[in-house]
Amino acid sequence: MARKISRGKKRVTIALAVVLTLAGAGAALAYWTSTGTGAGTATTGAQVAFTITSDPAVGEIAPGSAGETVAFTVTNPGPGTQYLTTVAVALANADGTPWVPTGNCLIADYTATMTTPAPAGELAVLGTSSGVVTVTLANTAANQDDCQGQDVPLYFIAS
Repeated sequence: MARKISRGKKRVTIALAVVLTLAGAGAALAYWTSTGTGAGTATTGAQVAFTITSDPAVGEIAPGSAGETVAFTVTNPGPGTQYLTTVAVALANADGTPWVPTGNCLIADYTATMTTPAPAGELAVLGTSSGVVTVTLANTAANQDDCQGQDVPLYFIAS
């Protein structure tokens, strides 16, 4: 036989279920608010000097001749992209000090000309830009025998 539940008990049971449901919902909506702070750092990179290498000279330096050409390459060894503006060349030693030819040979008789400039622009990490320099010896109509065999140093400056 089926049991009959009285209306009163039924209402109490429904009311109790509603109260427990609402109590559970209230618990789900409870929270605390808070604030906080923190700190961190980031480091900005720094420029790294370009490296410049040159190939062996091609041609011959003689009074009034077309001279020798020297191809060079600028490389960005840094950890990020850097901008190459220009490359200049000077007749100077590897440390940038003025070159002094031996004997009666005059530095003023030599010229280093940027015949193919390295293109300006952004150089990515290990990116390169290349150019060519021509070194000539003017024909001064004077004895330039002491200029024979001179090793003419080139000093490249990239910015």
